[in-house]
Amino acid sequence: MHFDTLALHSGEPPHKAGQPVSPSIVTATSFFATPDTGFSATDLAAAPDPFYTRWGNPTVTILEQRLASLEGGAGSVAFASGMAAAAALFLTRLRSGDHLILSDICYAGIAEFAAGTLPKFGIAVSAVDTSQSGAVQAAIRPGITKLIHIETPANPVLKLSDIEALAVIAHEGGAELSVDSTIATPVATRPLMHGADYVLHSLTKYICGHGDALGGALVARHADRLVDLRKEALIHHGGVISPFSAWLLLRGLETLSLRMRVHEENAREVAHFLNKHPAVGVVHWPGLSSHPQAALANKQMRNFSGLLSFTTKHESRKLARRLAERLSIFSYAVSIGKTKSLLYYIPTEDILRTSFRLNAAGTQAYRNLASDGVFRVSVGLENSGDLIQDLAQALG
Repeated sequence: MHFDTLALHSGEPPHKAGQPVSPSIVTATSFFATPDTGFSATDLAAAPDPFYTRWGNPTVTILEQRLASLEGGAGSVAFASGMAAAAALFLTRLRSGDHLILSDICYAGIAEFAAGTLPKFGIAVSAVDTSQSGAVQAAIRPGITKLIHIETPANPVLKLSDIEALAVIAHEGGAELSVDSTIATPVATRPLMHGADYVLHSLTKYICGHGDALGGALVARHADRLVDLRKEALIHHGGVISPFSAWLLLRGLETLSLRMRVHEENAREVAHFLNKHPAVGVVHWPGLSSHPQAALANKQMRNFSGLLSFTTKHESRKLARRLAERLSIFSYAVSIGKTKSLLYYIPTEDILRTSFRLNAAGTQAYRNLASDGVFRVSVGLENSGDLIQDLAQALG
């Protein structure tokens, strides 16, 4: 079945007369059970019947099944946020004495959690430039490295990592590969089809699409991995998604494919405009032929998404203030993937100090990409001409 059809129908029960066409929001926290159901999460089945909403919920189950269908996975577990999903993955698949390899450039919350929290549990973390497969191979600790986690494209400078190549390296080294595909979405990339073991999504971003619901999900290649993710991370850690949020995310999935086409078309127009602007230094967007990894982008992405970033030639902090004051269509705000366009300045020194723990070579490589800071632009669904005009008047 085609992606667009799955995004609208997968996971729903068979059609019956009198049944609602749209998924219902099941807000109940408890469900009728039998004496054989069991009381503890220890007795949790791989696909449990509704029992208690922390264990599972009918609205959430549709979301989980639909995400698994779109990614080609054995199943998925939804969480209250993307960070809850990331923490679930790391704390379920890793134990004291294990080693994690992490993309050195990735979502700041994940970078900070890996550097600041995981070592407290005896988990060693290596931040590696995963755009260089050889660097990942060199960082493998045989028998100790248990997980390689990459983000591609990587926020905020849109570096790519070769999923296929890294899956081979991970599996040959006895490790698993997880891919944060939030920016790409399943419209662009299906990491499990390239050999990954897990796909992570912050559902808050493009999959929601409207900026009104938090959520996260892990989709797994193997069904047996889902039991521990649900039992240990969801039930015991408690990062449970609200049924109402799940319902909003299902609504977002219905238009995801259509929205991503417009996000990409608009981003292309904005990227070409910025590329020619005299105040702009470098534009980072995988859809540009000037992107240093354009060949890899074309190989593993069917859509280049609506997120781009750019540097400026002079006084970027001063320009950030001017843009915040002058932009009228773009919102000067964080996050990505909304219907409305967003722009936010990320100073290099700030993110190096707070989030990315890079060695000297990595620090210099990031500065080469980001200069003294990048303007992250989440291009929305407005008319591209209006967006360009807004940027033109604000940039001067």
